[in-house]
Amino acid sequence: MAWVSRLAAALFIVALPVFLVTTNVRFLAGEVRFYERGFRVHDADVATGLPLAELDRAAREIIDYFENDAEVLRIVVEENGEEVALFNQRETEHMRDVKGLMRAVFRANEASLAYVIAYVGGVFLWAGQGGLRRLSWLCLGGVAAGVAVVALVGLAALFGGFESTWDRFHEVVFTNDFWQLNPATDRLIQMFPEAFWAEATFIVGALTLGEALAIVIAAVACLVFVREREDEPEAPGEPPAVRAERVRPPRRQRQASP
Repeated sequence: MAWVSRLAAALFIVALPVFLVTTNVRFLAGEVRFYERGFRVHDADVATGLPLAELDRAAREIIDYFENDAEVLRIVVEENGEEVALFNQRETEHMRDVKGLMRAVFRANEASLAYVIAYVGGVFLWAGQGGLRRLSWLCLGGVAAGVAVVALVGLAALFGGFESTWDRFHEVVFTNDFWQLNPATDRLIQMFPEAFWAEATFIVGALTLGEALAIVIAAVACLVFVREREDEPEAPGEPPAVRAERVRPPRRQRQASP
């Protein structure tokens, strides 16, 4: 039915930018080199009073925490010759909330990927070459929707200030105030100050825009070089390959020599 086709297309337009953004968030959340660079750029060792080797190990444990089944993040570090907990109870409660958010991002990433693959496969299976042009238009629509959202976030951060936008994000996403930490005493915010997250947001946005540009180039190329056949409608249930053979124009026969 027509409404099913329209709904499926609309979901594809939504799924494509969701897949791009969540893929980049997932990549950065699991990239230990990004954490290690951030510790050095933002002087996390000075703020926390801990050596960089301990902070680097903590970063790897945080990455593992996002993927494992542990409910509470427990990281022990060596300070002045003694083993102490890296984070206090308020910080570990916030990390529990962060893990829930990250797991939701991971599931959204997997679900959007599955839908994009299924939709693309379905389009090619039932529509053939004509479906490639339709898919190109839908890709352009999905990219436009994603770029619009990224642009809105960027404008909000530009004109409202990243700190205000970052706070509003936490107020919307989290249902408690555990995210409100003290940079003078809480090591979580000392390790990951707002400047760290501003840089992360910029990288995710830049990666998403770069991927969107690649999709636009591929989609426009398909629209330019792929032409739909102007021919009789296909028979119900007829495979695209059979239809293409049936409507193929006959070859011109050579004129016999006199």
